[in-house]
Amino acid sequence: MTIRHLRIFIEVVMSGSMSAAASRLFISQPTVSQAIRELEEHYGVLLFNRLNKRLYITDAGRKLFSYAKDVVKQFDELEEKMFNINKKEKIRIGSTITVGECILSDIINILTKKEPNIEVYSYMNNTQIIESKLLNSEIDIGIVEGEIKSPDLVCIPEVRDYLVLICSTNHPFAKRKTIKLKELAGESFAMREKGSGTRELFERYLSNNGLEIKIAFEGNSPEAIKKEVINNNYLAVISICLIEKEVKNSQIHFIESADGAWDRYFSIVYHKDKVLTKGMKSLIEVVRNYKNISTRLKNHSVSRLVK
Repeated sequence: MTIRHLRIFIEVVMSGSMSAAASRLFISQPTVSQAIRELEEHYGVLLFNRLNKRLYITDAGRKLFSYAKDVVKQFDELEEKMFNINKKEKIRIGSTITVGECILSDIINILTKKEPNIEVYSYMNNTQIIESKLLNSEIDIGIVEGEIKSPDLVCIPEVRDYLVLICSTNHPFAKRKTIKLKELAGESFAMREKGSGTRELFERYLSNNGLEIKIAFEGNSPEAIKKEVINNNYLAVISICLIEKEVKNSQIHFIESADGAWDRYFSIVYHKDKVLTKGMKSLIEVVRNYKNISTRLKNHSVSRLVK
């Protein structure tokens, strides 16, 4: 049993439902249900009666509620007093490379203007590394575009993004409205490194469609990948938000998946046992309110990839 369990329990009692509590705490409803179940198992009592999809607090639940409010209040006061020793709250943010290139500097800028007493340290790597650092408490919170594997991490999709296939404007594909998926087999690709969420999504798509491609370049730098596309006529898959300049300069042409298979989100991630500080809650709000990044190239010519 942790403070997190008590905080979730209190919110369920106050809001009257697990879905409402999940929304207010920025977590999923299954996470709330699991926390309540773990509390009931820990104390060996039933905290809520569940009748006709409604929750009714039991006598044991009322007793826990009266104690839990005091415990959480004292804990919050302790946190506030300890943080005020240094006056500034420090947040360690981990982001994937795509997120770092697309929105991280904007997010930090908005956050520090909103919360001037926050001191930010940011770290950038691929999804796999960010997940590992969250599990090892080396960072406090992450913003990623890849799939999170660990059940110990809370993952909240917030900012819509999608991948596009890119080629040089000199490539034959740039002159066509549609490209068939099977045609990719004869092309050379510049790819992100293993552990990248971008690569994982694209490789899963290829595998599901029984297609293999030739990888001619591999690296963790979107800028290097775009140079390979422009200079060596390679193809690549990349976030739509990373090609705005090259598209407007007529260096890169982009091709969208006709079936929406490459749609994804930038997600907030943190450990399920992490107590969300004021600064972390503010960061989540900033990310949640960030404008949709996928609309910047809506007026440009685009091709479609079809099966």
